Amino acid sequence: MSGQRAPGAELSVSDYRLLSDFRHVLRKFFVFSEESARRAKITPQQHRALLEIKAFNGQPTVGDLANRLVIKPHSAVGLADRLVRAELVVRNPDPSDRRRVTLALTANGEEKLLAVSGANRRELRRLAPLLNAVVAQLER
Repeated sequence: MSGQRAPGAELSVSDYRLLSDFRHVLRKFFVFSEESARRAKITPQQHRALLEIKAFNGQPTVGDLANRLVIKPHSAVGLADRLVRAELVVRNPDPSDRRRVTLALTANGEEKLLAVSGANRRELRRLAPLLNAVVAQLER
């Protein structure tokens, strides 16, 4: 059965073009976002971490951060350490469970996140017509 395609698995040239267009619009946004982070004097990874901490429903742990960023737990520990050293995040012991430590943004972290996220939101609004056109074609 190796080498055979499942029925209906063929893609047309226009399917490939649609997928390419979708990836292109996403990539344009990601490049913009990475440049916005650097202008704010943080790394793109730091921006993603700040965003996940701020957007988390509750008080995230390093494990929650690893899950949301789709990285290994030990990588999230190192990232959290760097965020703390950069004074973007603080670690808070959980009063009800001493083994649990949560992450929270500092005022500096909030300021950096706002700068990058505000720019990202404006860029998403600019790219929305392109993205909507691609999604509309996907729905056909």
